[in-house]
Amino acid sequence: MIMQDLGTALKSNSYPGRGIVIGRSEDGKYAVTAYFIMGRSVNSRNRVFTATEDGIKTEAFDPSKLTDPHLIIYSPVRVLGNKTIVTNGDQTDTIYELMDKQQTFEQSLRGREFEDDAPNYTPRISGIMHVENGTYNFAMSILKSADGDPSSCERHTFTYSNPKAGQGRFIHTYMGDGSPLPSFEGEPEKVNIKGDIDSFTNEVWESLNEDNKVSLFVRYIDIATGKAETRIVNKNK
Repeated sequence: MIMQDLGTALKSNSYPGRGIVIGRSEDGKYAVTAYFIMGRSVNSRNRVFTATEDGIKTEAFDPSKLTDPHLIIYSPVRVLGNKTIVTNGDQTDTIYELMDKQQTFEQSLRGREFEDDAPNYTPRISGIMHVENGTYNFAMSILKSADGDPSSCERHTFTYSNPKAGQGRFIHTYMGDGSPLPSFEGEPEKVNIKGDIDSFTNEVWESLNEDNKVSLFVRYIDIATGKAETRIVNKNK
């Protein structure tokens, strides 16, 4: 697979929807993840990321304008021991609860499907990072309708052991704008990861479509120590 420049990939798609990037920093020292949300409606754009004890949650920027919390208010990031869970919906909690009961990442998602937002049937995208004793691996998942047919759910899981420095994988909900929105296709895209946490955060944020971007979360986890550093950017301030 050809490695893409992450900034260029983001700039070329006006509406990737929600996206997860997971990989390894350029210097090889950090496990890296980024999660962003975008929106086309007032309800979707009326959101911010706020920090929690172990990750983030979405909240309404102006509670008086919140018309439907369904599918837009959730915890995208939670930490379970040495595992960091990143998703685009409330399946974060499903993964957390079932993995805490010794189920695998893949098993924990078997009871979930794509979102019930006809006619888009937005895919549920998820990732999990495992950093322990100087080792690092991660996995990504997508649950999607079969070519827009809600009677059939396709389940794909991709695993990556000892990822290479400066490389990441990028999975997002939509291939681009449209009506209905076209679901992501294929395996997670290979993208480069450049610079430290601040330069990487800036690249992702500045590359997202100005009209549609809403919030961005970035975390760098020191593979040797497990110590994490986080950045949160919200368009609404």
